[in-house]
Amino acid sequence: MSNESRLEILQWLKEPEQYFTPHEGIDMREIGVCVSQVTEKLNMTQSTASQYLSILHRAGLIKTERLGKFTYYKRDEEVIREIGEYLKQEI
Repeated sequence: MSNESRLEILQWLKEPEQYFTPHEGIDMREIGVCVSQVTEKLNMTQSTASQYLSILHRAGLIKTERLGKFTYYKRDEEVIREIGEYLKQEI
């Protein structure tokens, strides 16, 4: 994780209800958060937040779910757990 903001996003997504303003009718822990919520939290452009989320998604650290016009992002806990186990064994 070479970027502090991307690391923060992953940390915030662990307990999204503590860090993000909820979208009506969306369970952030189950569905995730959308880019506008991340943009607001990081106080940066939507383009930059989208790029960070895309990098995390391509790395396999977060999952996406499309609902209507929004894409929601949440941690892929299984992958994160596997990475943690790998690091414990190899380092």
